[in-house]
Amino acid sequence: MEAVVVGAGIGGLAAAVALRRVGWDVTVLERSAELGGVGAGLTLWPNALRALAAIGVGEAVRAVSVPAGAGAGLRNPAGRVLLRAPDVVADMRALHRADLQSALLAALPADTVRTDCAVTRVVDEGVIAGDEPIPADLIVAADGIHSTVRRQLWPGSEPRYSGYSAWRGVTARHTVTISGSADTGETWGRGERFGIVSLPDGGAYWFAAANEPPDRRYPDEHAEVLRRFGSWHWPIPTVLAATVPSAVLHHDIVELPALPTYVSGHVALLGDAAHAMTPDLGQGGCQALEDAVVLASCVAGLDIGGSAVPPALSRYDTLRRPRTQEIARLASRLGRVGQADGVVGSRLRTAGLRMAPQRLMLRAQARITDWTPPTLGSG
Repeated sequence: MEAVVVGAGIGGLAAAVALRRVGWDVTVLERSAELGGVGAGLTLWPNALRALAAIGVGEAVRAVSVPAGAGAGLRNPAGRVLLRAPDVVADMRALHRADLQSALLAALPADTVRTDCAVTRVVDEGVIAGDEPIPADLIVAADGIHSTVRRQLWPGSEPRYSGYSAWRGVTARHTVTISGSADTGETWGRGERFGIVSLPDGGAYWFAAANEPPDRRYPDEHAEVLRRFGSWHWPIPTVLAATVPSAVLHHDIVELPALPTYVSGHVALLGDAAHAMTPDLGQGGCQALEDAVVLASCVAGLDIGGSAVPPALSRYDTLRRPRTQEIARLASRLGRVGQADGVVGSRLRTAGLRMAPQRLMLRAQARITDWTPPTLGSG
């Protein structure tokens, strides 16, 4: 059975590894000329780590990551702790996105990924990349929130702006020492947030968010982040000073409205192409990894011939759509709370955080992280 995966991001590569473990021949088609680690840092929650273990790359990923640590939880711009992080946060791992991509690539034969190969449309027999037809019994659309495949088969499924924009960056290696027990975590101001995650190389990954009109950009993005957050508590100014200005990324945060299905015939949407969510729960990449494992389990052991694929994909849709759309709703709701910019709203938010029982936080987190992957073959 031949599968084509459209997109060589984290979800697409994980899907390729998982499908090969259950006996599929896989080709990954990537529109970019080169594979790169765009996106800076990444945190993996326990559910994502279980998904990686299920496809045989768990140990490789742990070797290039570090415990993210519970950190200080949530603070205000002056550094006062508003909410201690639940213990489950301490089970996260942090790493460079490029290192996760490399671990997944290492689990695939060298000729699996074809770069500079943009898929233009889906046909009954497979896909068209440029002018070249590529046959496939299964097509996995893992080509991101602006998915070409989704736009063709799910017309009108366009992402919407969340109301806030985000900056991301990584400090130069070995230039700043961050303690996971005290210096990491998130800081919430009025309509603005800043987060820090320690990385394996002695540096840190940071992200910032602010309520902004869509598509607003600045001549010097690093200077803009400094203007907004440079007076916030330590180590935020130190982290920003250790960041190469030209490496600061700035993107509007968008999300995908809930789709009625993730499958169409022999095509399955995966990751952001299916359920792009705001980053407020740190579950975007984690859910893509879950998708990959569940998809492979659903199409394992199929007889030769494409007629068995649609029923198998229907099961994938049944298993994945309710869970991912619930998490997307929770992330969106948390984002609105985090970005509250009115005086009254921000004060009510702070009061609510201080009164939140730890057991309720743990129960809410468990709804997301208590996930057990299906068992796949050994490849």
